[in-house]
Amino acid sequence: MVDKGMNNPAAVEGGGNVTERQRVDALLSAAQAQGIARLDAEILLAALARTTRAHLVAYPEKQIDLVTAAMFQAGLDRLHSGEPLAYVTGLREFWSLPLVVAPAVLVPRPETELVVELALARLADARQRVADLGTGSGAIALALATERPAWWIVATDTSADALQIAQINRDRLKLGNVELRQGRWCDALGAEPYDAVVSNPPYVAPGDPALTALRHEPVAALVAPDDGYADLLAIAAGARSRLKHGGLLLLEHGATQRERLSHELAALGYSGIECHHDLAGRDRVTAAIWP
Repeated sequence: MVDKGMNNPAAVEGGGNVTERQRVDALLSAAQAQGIARLDAEILLAALARTTRAHLVAYPEKQIDLVTAAMFQAGLDRLHSGEPLAYVTGLREFWSLPLVVAPAVLVPRPETELVVELALARLADARQRVADLGTGSGAIALALATERPAWWIVATDTSADALQIAQINRDRLKLGNVELRQGRWCDALGAEPYDAVVSNPPYVAPGDPALTALRHEPVAALVAPDDGYADLLAIAAGARSRLKHGGLLLLEHGATQRERLSHELAALGYSGIECHHDLAGRDRVTAAIWP
């Protein structure tokens, strides 16, 4: 029996009236015609078809069933509205780890991997106690736990929904050295001493034009008062009583926040203050030592 629609990209164009089985290449071509980046379309279709992107590319003639094709079009519509691909697929890779994500948490970004790199480089491989504040999906904590099984990671968040997602990711990755706690910044850490406190907190100023592109992500995880500095400074102040002498503080921040943040850290008593650049050459993570 000949599938008359399998070579007809028009069957899924212009609103997604999917009525017949489609070839992979036809679906991807139709997605591009709707203004969706080819890579995003491939990732989305691979997720829905429960296969790999490499397999789709290798077998463009493969036929996709009606339900999957319809789901693909629905996903394209969400992408076209500006919703992040990670929310549409429910997955995002961070530090080569496949993480479940949802609108309750920020989409993990490649530049945040710098926090992981610096922690791994500056702390001993032997047992360390590390706090990841505002863990969201658990990205930083789980990356550190994967690389350093001897470390004990306490990952905190104020959002119960975010912690539920972090727990799903922890359990999927079978990482027994990550403890999840609910609470605001250092308040959830108790009195135990820590070798390091790391965080990617909200640091976008209210009203920043960049928020338009981030409208699908949780505002509470993005925006902080005081031109974006409030949470950065709250963490720095609170960490002083939780860090061991010589303990490490790592804070991700905006590209224009280096100068004031460094000044405030020095005023709080930190030493060895250094700002590190992301791969684009922008100020991204500041490290400091509690003497």
